[in-house]
Amino acid sequence: RGRITSGAEQLCSTAGCWGSLSLPQRAADAASRRSGGSYPNVSLTCPLPGVPKAVFAAAEGRERFETRVTVLENGLRVASQNKFGQFCTVGLLINSGSRHEAKYLSGIAHFLEKLAFSSTAQFSSKDEILLTLEKHGGICDCQASRDTIMYAVSADAKGLDTVVNLLADVALQPRLSDEEIEMTRMAVRFELEDLNMRPDPEPLLTEMIHAAAYRENTVGLKRFCPVENTDKIDQKVLHSYLSNYYTPDRMVLAGVGIEHEQLVECAKKYLLGVEPVWGSAQTKEVDRSVAQYTGGIVKVEKDMSDVSLGPTPIPELTHIMIGLESCSFLEEDFIPFAVLNMMMGGGGSFSAGGPGKGMFTRLYLNVLNRHHWMYNATSYHHSYEDTGLLCIHASADPKQVREMVEIITREFILMAGAIGEVELERAKTQLKSMLMMNLESRPVIFEDVGRQVLATNTRKLPHELCALISKVKSTDIKRVVTKMLHKKPAVAALGDLTDLPTYEHIQEALSSKDGRLPRLYRLFR
Repeated sequence: RGRITSGAEQLCSTAGCWGSLSLPQRAADAASRRSGGSYPNVSLTCPLPGVPKAVFAAAEGRERFETRVTVLENGLRVASQNKFGQFCTVGLLINSGSRHEAKYLSGIAHFLEKLAFSSTAQFSSKDEILLTLEKHGGICDCQASRDTIMYAVSADAKGLDTVVNLLADVALQPRLSDEEIEMTRMAVRFELEDLNMRPDPEPLLTEMIHAAAYRENTVGLKRFCPVENTDKIDQKVLHSYLSNYYTPDRMVLAGVGIEHEQLVECAKKYLLGVEPVWGSAQTKEVDRSVAQYTGGIVKVEKDMSDVSLGPTPIPELTHIMIGLESCSFLEEDFIPFAVLNMMMGGGGSFSAGGPGKGMFTRLYLNVLNRHHWMYNATSYHHSYEDTGLLCIHASADPKQVREMVEIITREFILMAGAIGEVELERAKTQLKSMLMMNLESRPVIFEDVGRQVLATNTRKLPHELCALISKVKSTDIKRVVTKMLHKKPAVAALGDLTDLPTYEHIQEALSSKDGRLPRLYRLFR
């Protein structure tokens, strides 16, 4: 009968073997083991003779991780990216946003964002939708930007059929009841109040700089619903907008963490030949306007002294944002602009990432380090399919507004000057690391896949983008900056603007060699 030897017995028997050897024999045996025993003359860098060659696990080429795109008969694009894991992120991205509201009341996209995942033809309430998702460990979200509306769900990959059915119902069969619209009106009013009371004015300034740069056209149209429009937007207005913009050819169903064939099957089942609740009449007025950069200034005089009270109040500040037209994300110059933005101090260069992150950006070294009275200096780069905007946002005490504006204009002029090799390499490395770290997150991959396929019908993979970033030279930066500085500036100013220089003076400073504002000669100081 077979007998199982215990680990302890094996250990004892081994010890017994050792115990039976004499001391010199043990020493010789140990020396032989150390020197390689039967292979005393084989170097550690060479394979041992007579030993089978090791077979290591390897990735099966890049093709497994490429984004696959399929176009259905109705024009809807289905894009997927495989990713290891139990959960997936799936969503609908629609080429529709506040930039398409020229012929409608401003604020429709804002309303649709708030009305998302409410009652539909199949689901009687938001609670029912959430309970359905809960069975698959799912969560949902909707975000509206200037050019895209995105409905997304993260859930267990086994629930893909339920998720796509739900997304199709939410986008194409919403009930938009009077009660839901009334609740949305209240939510929008509350958000507008909150926006004006926040200590961080960045969302408000972004809205203002777009209005100044693209006066009353495309991306310059209001992203948030104006208060006066909240009562005017009803089901009829929404249906009129949806019938034009929620069409299959303007949609992408994107998924990350699922098999492409499965997603295509679900898309055919729930998004092909579906009659939307507003009917499938021929679209009439799709706005295909190209963004017209105008430049200009938007000023809001506001008392900021009581914006943040409490034990550690934020001091009263005046906020200035100055921007110039860059380029669209479809142009080759988009990559040099992204590197420039990183070099200046944007793109999350001050976000989490350990001590010293962002300390070598220009806005830190040349501005915050030298001018202790400046409260903030950050760079932003907004890019769309037909235009872009590179901005610098700065905050300081109202008495130092003039000096602050001159510091920003000087930094814009210095962008076209000499760029050190170390400085450029650091910005490129930081941009690549930020790109790669962000793309470790499944929802970020989903948004990247969806937005790229919506704009270009294909997707540039991270390694392709990193190769393009590596190719950027200092001459590229100089070229794009010189071109940018020939444009009129866009200016947004918020707070006490008593000492704000005139728009003409800011324009003059950006056209000068040193970025200085024209001198003011006062008889009495």
